[in-house]
Amino acid sequence: MIRTEDLTKRFGQLTAVDRLKLSIGHGEIFGLLGPNGAGKTTTIRMLTTLAKITAGRAWVRGHDVAKAPLAVKRVIGVAPQGLNLEIELTAVENLDYHGRLHGMPRHERRARASELLVFVDLSGKKDVPVDQFSGGMKRRLLIARALMHRPQILFLDEPTVGLDPQIRRKIWGLIQALKSQGVTVLLTTHYIEEAEALCDRVGILRKGRLIALDAPAGLMENVGKYAVEAEGQNGMDIRFFKERAEAVSYAGGIRRDVTIRKTNLEDVFLSLTGEKIGE
Repeated sequence: MIRTEDLTKRFGQLTAVDRLKLSIGHGEIFGLLGPNGAGKTTTIRMLTTLAKITAGRAWVRGHDVAKAPLAVKRVIGVAPQGLNLEIELTAVENLDYHGRLHGMPRHERRARASELLVFVDLSGKKDVPVDQFSGGMKRRLLIARALMHRPQILFLDEPTVGLDPQIRRKIWGLIQALKSQGVTVLLTTHYIEEAEALCDRVGILRKGRLIALDAPAGLMENVGKYAVEAEGQNGMDIRFFKERAEAVSYAGGIRRDVTIRKTNLEDVFLSLTGEKIGE
């Protein structure tokens, strides 16, 4: 559904995305994980025709992004990180407007809008102006708008940024429901637990380069299933172990307070780069 070959984006001397190679299958939830400035949003902007590709190639549903941008736009839905809804319009008017842009007939727009407002749990707010919505309601309406024209591929750029845990998990449920409907989802996030909960596979970006790619469990398995944390002279020391018995044995020889826990995707990033995701 999505394929890139040496996809590159430069801004002057800065290489924001560096020779990215991806292949994302039908119905897959694929996550791009990394700190701010890693190249996640720039990648989505190229794949959705919003940013010109500097070098390399990309295909979305078989359409060359550079050569057939209109064909690409017909098969994708995009929910950007910024809340770019028409705030003076109601929820249903926002969806109707988007449907008109995609040439949907009136009866189909009405039926689809009603269906999606139920899907995102906003049917009771359909006639409320968007400027009265909370941040979580706006995020859910963004997803509904992106789905209005029945795209086969959905791009979500930081879909839960700034939301409280309860609303974040509600949006996770929406994304998982889309997978069951056969929609391919590419999302960017810097929330470790989000990538672990949702993604079939994860690509970790650092300074525009893909440094790891696998299922979350596979990435963590390569590092080691267990982490031992102990306070060191220069902050927290972390060691990784394949087996819990090895972690317990190592921890037993430390005369400081230690914690034994299961590894996560941030540990993968730390082991590869010596940095944490948020840095």
